[in-house]
This record gives sequence, C-alpha cells and structure tokens, in this order.
Amino acid sequence: SLCSFPVPLARSLSLSRSLSSFTLSLSHSPDKDIIYICPFSGALKGKVFITNYRLYFKSADADPAVTLDVPLGAIGRVEKMGGASSRGENSYGLDITCKDMRNLRFALKQEGHSRRDIFDILFKYAFPLSHGLLLFAYLSQEKFEENGWSVYKPMEEFRRQGLPNDKWRVTFINANYELCDTYPTILVVPFKATEEDLRKVCTFRSRGRIPVLSWIHRENQAVICRCSQPLVGMSGKRNKDDERYLDLIREANGTAKLTIYDARPSVNAVANKATGGGYEGDDAYQNAELVFLDIHNIHVMRESLKKLKDIVYPNVEESHWLSSLESTHWLEHIKLVISGAIQVADKISGGNSVVVHCSDGWDRTAQLTSLAMLMLDSHYRTLRGFQVLLEKEWISFGHKFANFPTAFEFNERLLVTILDHLFSCRFGTFLYNCESARDTNLRSKTVSLWSLVNSDLSFYQNPFYTPESNRVLYPVASMRHLELWVTYYIRWNPRIRQQQQSPVEQRYIELLALRDEYLKKLEELQLSDSSPNSSHLSNSSTPNAASPTQHVTHLHTPF
Repeated sequence: SLCSFPVPLARSLSLSRSLSSFTLSLSHSPDKDIIYICPFSGALKGKVFITNYRLYFKSADADPAVTLDVPLGAIGRVEKMGGASSRGENSYGLDITCKDMRNLRFALKQEGHSRRDIFDILFKYAFPLSHGLLLFAYLSQEKFEENGWSVYKPMEEFRRQGLPNDKWRVTFINANYELCDTYPTILVVPFKATEEDLRKVCTFRSRGRIPVLSWIHRENQAVICRCSQPLVGMSGKRNKDDERYLDLIREANGTAKLTIYDARPSVNAVANKATGGGYEGDDAYQNAELVFLDIHNIHVMRESLKKLKDIVYPNVEESHWLSSLESTHWLEHIKLVISGAIQVADKISGGNSVVVHCSDGWDRTAQLTSLAMLMLDSHYRTLRGFQVLLEKEWISFGHKFANFPTAFEFNERLLVTILDHLFSCRFGTFLYNCESARDTNLRSKTVSLWSLVNSDLSFYQNPFYTPESNRVLYPVASMRHLELWVTYYIRWNPRIRQQQQSPVEQRYIELLALRDEYLKKLEELQLSDSSPNSSHLSNSSTPNAASPTQHVTHLHTPF
C-alpha cells in the first residue's frame, strides 16, 4: 500500500476506522481522470482522496486493485510536473517526494489547470503549520486501552539504575529550562557539583548542553555521560570550571582517566573552532583521553541516504547491486556508528566512565549512547524498556527529528512502526525538537505512539525472546557482516517483497506452528497416559517403552 490525490471538497468519507473522528475528505471529482504512474504496473487510472491525515489512491481497472495509502506527514515535497504546453502522454501532473523512500507521480489532463486545486489542497494539509493549521495529532480522537504517555517516568528510570547515590545526585536546576532549553527538567550530575558549578559549565558548552549522566553500571559504577562540544574557539579558550567538572565525573568511579568520545572526524572538530566550537585538548583536560569516532554529520548522512533511495526505489539493479550499494556509503556510516557504540560499551564494561558528544549532542551522540545502552542493559531490549530508551535518549534529551534472534523482546515490526510514525503526525510522541518546545498540554491533547503499541503487544513481540540479565551484546562491526535492511528500505518493491518478505518473520511463523504441534502431541500423550486404559503402557512387554517426554524428544526438528 502507498499513496493518493485530491480535488473538490466533500466532507465525511472516513478512510480509517480509528481515524474517522477528525478526517476531512477531499474526494476527486468523477469528470477528471487521475492517473498514478506506478513504477511497477505502469499508468493506472483511479480515484484519489485526501483527508487531513492521509493521501489515498485506488486504481479503477487493475485486478487486483492497486492502492496507495500515505500519511501526509510522510510527504517531504510536492512539485508540479510539466506545464500547460507540455507534450507527451502523462507529462502533466504532480511529483511527490516522500520521507519513506518513495517518489509518487500523478498525471492529469491539461485543460483548465486541472491540477491547481489538487496541488493547493495537498500542499495545505501536508504542511499544516505553514498554513496556520493544527497538526493532525492534535485533532485525532483515537482511544486506546493504555496511556502511552506514562511509559517513561524519569525518576523511576533513574531509581531502576540505582540513582541517586553517594556519587550522583538529581538536580532540578533546569525545571524551567533556564539552564538549557533543549535538555529535560530532571538531570543527574556529580554529587560534588554545585548548582553554581553547573551554571558556569553551561556557558562553555554549545547550547548549554552540559555533561549529564545517561546511564550507570550497577556493579562497577562506570557512567555514560552525554553533552555537546566545548566552546574552545580559534583562540583555544579554557574554562577551569568545565575542566574540574569533567574531573568530578572521572572521580565518581575512581578511574585514572576519563574517556571522551567525540563522534566527529577530527578534521571536523578542528574546523568547528572557526565557529566557536572545538574539542577537549590534552593540555586542558589532563586526566582525560580523547577519541574521535569519525562519524560524519547529518548533511553527509542525508546525502548518503538520498543515494540509497535512488538505488532502492523504484527499481533495484541486481547486476550492479553491490557496487551501487557501496557507492552510497550508507553501510560504512552504519558501521562507524556501531563500532563507536561498541567502544563505549566496552569501556564501561571495563569500569571506566565515558563522556560522549558531537557538535550539539543530539544526533550522533544519541545514536552512540542509546546503542551502547542497548548492548549493556538487557532492560532496554524489552518492549517497554526500548520505549523508555527512545523517550529518554532521543525525545527527552532532544533530537531534530542484525538480528539477535533471542536477545530482544520486540520484532522488526516495532521498528518499522516507529519509523513510519516518526513522520505520520498521527501521534504526539515525536512532535517538536525538545521538551521545552513541546506544548505543555501535549500529553493531554495528543495520543502517544506507545498507546498503540502497548494495546497490542503480541503484534510486536519476538516469540523466541529469552530474558537475560547482565549479558552484554557485542555486534560485529564489520562490513562483511552488515546487510541492508531490506524489509524497510525495499518494502515498496512488489517483486522484492514477494521474494524476500521478512524471512525472519516467516521462520518465526514456521517455528511457532511447529511448537504448537509439539505441544498438542505432548498434551495428547499426557492425556492418554493419565486415562484408565493407559495401564498397558507400564505393563508393556517392550523393555524401553517411551515416556511422553521421550516421544517429544525423538520428534525431528528442522534446526
């Protein structure tokens, strides 16, 4: 399923049971032909509808019908294709760029500026803030059994980690976002650091994002702290308060050196001095070691993702697939992030505290800290724990918005759902960049994504999850072991979907059916063993009559 289009206004016609309360339908008039230029099935005539939530298209003459269903929030750009004097079939219409790896093209007849009303309506509802409209999340009246806004409670999460303690304390200095407007209100800092110390350090960190605790190892008390770059500048400024503050972090678990992981390539960190930024030099931070992780910035990542999009949609050139994928450098970036997170996790496991930052500390930093915490803390590998991790490291601390088959309680369906609703604007969870920017009534006015997820947990559960505590996961950060996430990046290609429709999930289904078969046979054996006529089992002349357990053991499995 994918997308659609509009024209005159006609109220009602809800396209979704759960979203029907506040969807304005803009139906296409019957006297105008809309043609979806499908990259897989060719030109398809059909009807199009636009609500204030989605764009929907259904073909009229294809069997089976081709449908497109796209949340308007997933639309990144709407452009007019061709002009009044355009020649050629289906050359006049609209070109829509989506944030989920798709591009959609629709053609109309050229007479009477037939695309104008469609373009205007789509542009208005796809970009509501630019037109003084409310985001859809504020209009939706969806109801769920569970309130997802209660998933993350900072004090509960810190208590789970064993905080506060004699080395670390909770501070409410940012209760009104006066210290840092992109940080949460509840922070954990070294016990010896005073409020005045925090204010002084704030002046020397980009955007006031001072080093604060994200996670603590219960046994060795090593911590992961996150922050932004120091404001060293071209003149090499120093700040004694910042230097002492980092030393307090080091002292909290009594190690000789504090490791600072700077996510950036070293050349970028040096270049940032020209704009007032920089890094922690050896001369100023003598009890720290600085490690650059060579992860490129968001602009480089975006360009890489654009190249990836070009090779996965609409067509996949199999003859040049490996070289094309390599040319995007996407897996290289993924490898560097995973490798950096492994270094962080390994350092913590060894009992050494770390500080992680990039430039502003809200994209590469969150990738590194959250991945390291996934490796270190099995709680974050549960369904609810993973929700807490996203709320804490990404949503609370601000962000501009593989397989371990038994280690994670959730399946990849959860990850795809999160990515889709990152853009959909159906829920309030990912709206805005940081806590202070969010409406104070956001939680009462919108629904949380976790309300949807937690109302049907079985849909997102990994049936082979094995709960473990204190097990650290170390993925292999090697290009030889990395694979593109086909289920997400190439899911719109029907041929790929038919060939490779989630092999892991297919295997789950097979094994679940096998498990049910074994349980049924075991139950039958147990029933027959307990029945009055089952005495012949114990009196059998066969010396090695099998018990129910033995029967099950002897069944062959496909492993």
